[in-house]
Amino acid sequence: MPLTFRKSFRILPGVRLNINKKSWSITTGGRNGPKQTRSSTGRRTTSMDLPGPFGWRKTTNTKRR
Repeated sequence: MPLTFRKSFRILPGVRLNINKKSWSITTGGRNGPKQTRSSTGRRTTSMDLPGPFGWRKTTNTKRR
């Protein structure tokens, strides 16, 4: 099993800084609403937990060449 590095820091209420070996990201949003994540690699993800075992997620890659 490979070793991985991932750390998450709470900056403000509803704002988290996530750091791993190759990139970092900022996540905004609370428990009951949509969450938006922007990564240093250009990935944007919007997700929302729905009642029951359901969830919704949309990911786009916006890195420009």
